[in-house]
Amino acid sequence: MKGRGRLSSFFCTHIYESMIEKKTVSQIVDEWLEGKDYFLVEVTVSPDDRIVVEIDHAEGVWIEDCVELSRYIESKLNREEEDYELEVGSAGIGQPFKVLQQYVNHIGSEVEVLTKAGRKLTGMLKEAGEEKFVVGVEKKVKVEGSKRPKLMEEDETFRYDEIKYTKYLISFK
Repeated sequence: MKGRGRLSSFFCTHIYESMIEKKTVSQIVDEWLEGKDYFLVEVTVSPDDRIVVEIDHAEGVWIEDCVELSRYIESKLNREEEDYELEVGSAGIGQPFKVLQQYVNHIGSEVEVLTKAGRKLTGMLKEAGEEKFVVGVEKKVKVEGSKRPKLMEEDETFRYDEIKYTKYLISFK
């Protein structure tokens, strides 16, 4: 474990001297990911060939793995033909989820959801499937025979196309 550091958000940057295809970079990353517990969150390639690769892992991202992936990508791209800037890093803590695997990894965690209708709520992420996810939200409910409303948890189901974002809530309790 010597020399291994855990990341919350980190990027290695290298600058080199044609437009690089996002698909090409994604295929290279997929090759590196084969047999590993990491998963691809996002690849972006700007018009000026700034490549950003975000990966994640259920237990966090190690800096050494970002460096290894960065070197792997560099070995597959031709520096003589393409001028590019490459950043490889972890999906940032507190950033909105971008792929289903992030939802799955955070089941049992406190999340914040903002719907496209503008409703913001927090609760426990309970389920995540291909088309929807479930969050347990505490609500004040009037219970028969009780003078005051009581806090009770109710499950709310959301389709991914109904929300602007979902993100992990960092708790300092």
